[in-house]
Amino acid sequence: MAHTAACPFDYSEQLEFDPSLAQLMARGPVSRIRLSYGEAEAWLVTTFDGVRQVTTDPRFSRAAIVGRDYPRMTPEPIVSPESINVMDPPRGTRLRHAAARAFTQSSVKRMTPAIEGVAHRLVDEMAEQGPPADLARALSEPLPNHTICALLDVPVPDRPLMLRLTQQMLTTAPEARQAAAEAKQHLRAYFTTLVAERRKDGGSDLITTMAAGDQGEEPLSDDELAVLALTLILSGNDTATCQISNIAYTLLTRPELHELLRRSPEQLPRLLDELLRHIPFRKGVGIPRVALEDVELEGVLIRAGDFVHVSYLAANRDPEVFADPDALDVDRASHPHMTFGWGGHHCVASTLAVAELRTAIGVLFTRLPRLRLAVPAQDVAWDTQTIRRFPLELPVTW
Repeated sequence: MAHTAACPFDYSEQLEFDPSLAQLMARGPVSRIRLSYGEAEAWLVTTFDGVRQVTTDPRFSRAAIVGRDYPRMTPEPIVSPESINVMDPPRGTRLRHAAARAFTQSSVKRMTPAIEGVAHRLVDEMAEQGPPADLARALSEPLPNHTICALLDVPVPDRPLMLRLTQQMLTTAPEARQAAAEAKQHLRAYFTTLVAERRKDGGSDLITTMAAGDQGEEPLSDDELAVLALTLILSGNDTATCQISNIAYTLLTRPELHELLRRSPEQLPRLLDELLRHIPFRKGVGIPRVALEDVELEGVLIRAGDFVHVSYLAANRDPEVFADPDALDVDRASHPHMTFGWGGHHCVASTLAVAELRTAIGVLFTRLPRLRLAVPAQDVAWDTQTIRRFPLELPVTW
């Protein structure tokens, strides 16, 4: 049996790559690990090709984790058993299709002017209050929260609660298990009520659109809609929130990148794509899969019933795919990365997240070209209590 590595995946030093994950990558493409919570050990796959196989091979099932105390990083499972994130095709296809209709390229293009308007308003407020400002509170949190809440038409007074509850669900501290469970229950109940209201009164929001469905498709039930809305609010307050701060921090501590953006703003899309590949915006792993039969993977025999985790972070640093993978290279040859996942569980809202990032960073550095950190980089405080990597506060001046 392979050596089992204990993996708390709690590394929180700025945005440096987790050395324990790097050690596992050096050991081989597939390692045996034990996480902080859950009943069993798991396999961890770290190569690009290996991750691609696990995420596209129907012999690896996410649905099979339901009802099991699966290996994970949080005391309370983040995902609900009915969530789209733990459904295999074809069952999950109908829900993914319902959600994906809101996040097509054309749909996001229509939303972008509104996102730009919010970004300008938030930067206006920063400028009016004057420096210094906490960029995390001034822009990184409110922009994505406003966007996803507006899509779901969450009443304005309830929007701060949405942000607070989603943050509680992402904690890794053992003593926070009850609070995380209560947060998930509260959000589930909240959206169950909201779905019932939209069924009755209608609207032009995403919940109403998903409830209507496409002709010829079975309509989503109230429970399916509530869990789907919960999943979207969680996703909407996760990736973009972390990455606005992470990308701003990286630009403010890498003068050559800041200067590149100032000199050639048209390079922003390419720069963002490389930053998304490079920045480890979360810790460790996400939701595992279960092998439904014996499978040979990268020369390792995975037995039926084994849990299998993949690391998108490691796949994004695979030297067989990305030359000099630890370097931040804006001129790197274009190649898809795995920051938004892969296969059947690729993030349905990735187009929206990219639009939010492009808008937030573009508006921020155009409006405040002299932006700089207000404290030494080593004094920035980083999150140590959740599965995410991001600065708790990002003091800036200009």
